[in-house]
Amino acid sequence: MAIALVDLIDPKRIALNVRARNQAEAMRELVDLLASTGAIRNTEQFVRELRGREAINSTYAADGVAFPHARTKLVDQIVVAIGRSQAGVPWANQGEIAQLIFLIAVPERLISDYLVVVGAIARITKDRPLRTLLLHADNADEFVATLLSAPSI
Repeated sequence: MAIALVDLIDPKRIALNVRARNQAEAMRELVDLLASTGAIRNTEQFVRELRGREAINSTYAADGVAFPHARTKLVDQIVVAIGRSQAGVPWANQGEIAQLIFLIAVPERLISDYLVVVGAIARITKDRPLRTLLLHADNADEFVATLLSAPSI
């Protein structure tokens, strides 16, 4: 049975006030959030894997949304941390600014489930009104409710 995005959203893994001023800091902040909930082993190694993945190809999608991710042996199931930055975080070197960051750790064996999850996030964040609601959610519960209201979940 394929995994659904709704099964991966945890309000404890959502940071609505990302303090990072650059891409590396933002990824680190979200990895630390995963670690604080016991979702990932060896945060230093996972940060290195994320940076290596990012060096190959930017995970900035469009419209202020980035999807940093890595396939790894450091998780047993797909885990997601979400960060929001009102000011935006410079992403890559092309002048992109990410306001919504969906960091994903994927077990190496679950590539098809990963594609389903990323596809769902991409469809949700492509919707401008929904993206605006996510950017203005007052708290993690409201953010989650907005995500779950999306028809593509």
